[in-house]
Amino acid sequence: MVSYFLSIEKIITNFQRLSYSRGMDQDRSPESKTRRIGDTAELDARGITSLRVLNCIRGAGEASRTDIAAALSLSPATVTSVTSGLMSGSLIEEVASQEMGEPTRRGRPRVALRLTKGLHHVAGIKIARKSVSAQILDFDGTVVAKGEFPLARFQMDPADLVATVSASVAETCRDIFGGIGALAGISIGLAGQVNANTRFVHWSSSLTRRNVDLGSLLDAELPCPSFVENDANLVAKAEHLFGEARGLTNFLVVTVEYGLGLGIVLEGKLHRGERGCGAEFGHTKIMLDGAMCQCGQAGCLEAYIGSYALRRDAAGFLDNTETATALDVIQAATDGNQEAQAILDRAGRVFALGLANLINLFDPEMVILSGAPDRIAHLHTDAVLAQIGENVLSIDAPQPAIRVHPWGDEMWARGAAALGIEKVSALKVRELGRDAA
Repeated sequence: MVSYFLSIEKIITNFQRLSYSRGMDQDRSPESKTRRIGDTAELDARGITSLRVLNCIRGAGEASRTDIAAALSLSPATVTSVTSGLMSGSLIEEVASQEMGEPTRRGRPRVALRLTKGLHHVAGIKIARKSVSAQILDFDGTVVAKGEFPLARFQMDPADLVATVSASVAETCRDIFGGIGALAGISIGLAGQVNANTRFVHWSSSLTRRNVDLGSLLDAELPCPSFVENDANLVAKAEHLFGEARGLTNFLVVTVEYGLGLGIVLEGKLHRGERGCGAEFGHTKIMLDGAMCQCGQAGCLEAYIGSYALRRDAAGFLDNTETATALDVIQAATDGNQEAQAILDRAGRVFALGLANLINLFDPEMVILSGAPDRIAHLHTDAVLAQIGENVLSIDAPQPAIRVHPWGDEMWARGAAALGIEKVSALKVRELGRDAA
């Protein structure tokens, strides 16, 4: 287990250092500083080492100081010093374990270290079209509470959205000692173009307006640090930590919901782009003067594949397109409606072309297709997979594996919480460094 985590902790540390350092020199004002919560760029060498040790213990579940030193190529003295600091901050705790290997010379069981249980809870939030899903995780990743709450409308004013998030988290935390005030962090995932470093939302289908400094609104409403991320990126992170992509360094996750999302992991790092708004697979253009997309532009890929696209094209045979869903189109095709089947077939062909282009661009180890099972079945039929193969550049090597991993909103929320735990870890380590100074 420790050997497996070597790759994961290296991925996490490198990702954090690279992705959070870019904007540090652009704006040193106090206001912009507060928007970079969870930054690891200011950690000194000891802080980086502490974070590595913390991540190592998290990946192993339990690890002795000797095992940590071996896994991270650190001296025993360094590990002893660092773990002492982490224990003083109640981030880790000792536990006697009979499974840590041979006993010491005096016959006593070797002492293991694990993350402290019952402290530093983190909330993961997924903003979907019709509901808010929330999960509360312990610092070691154990789910301690969860809830799902309906949304009155799918697009909300930013302030109303933040108030809804706050109320949903508070309700989910009702049975946790200390309630929402006991949380160490809240991580939020929503669709759209999100700059995770600054928590600035350029556009989201969940918001009634563009260019929202969501971080400032969250700071005013919530009692703890908050983090914001594109929801497809959260699925990629969850797949990387405990899903189909465990142990991989180059993979893609395509999410199918109301729209179409993409999470890109290259060389073990989540790729966001210069402005934090990359990987917008659904908004790649496939047709000049094509169908109108929810983003306001024409000819986007998701304007032919997303749930709203299927509903739009089915207006001729659905009784009420205002309340109809993609499932109604799929059910109509199942019942023998040839027009509905033609809509699904076209969506499959367009999707195959888009996915083949992704494979040609990135040459990943794996492509993971994620979405509700009954909403994505038409996108991974034998015919669609064959069309993908026909459009991928032909070389004398196997094509990347395409896996289907259906996840609901609950798992998206878990991905948000996983990101929150990483950010909270960096915050806590930085606080320890300041206290020591």
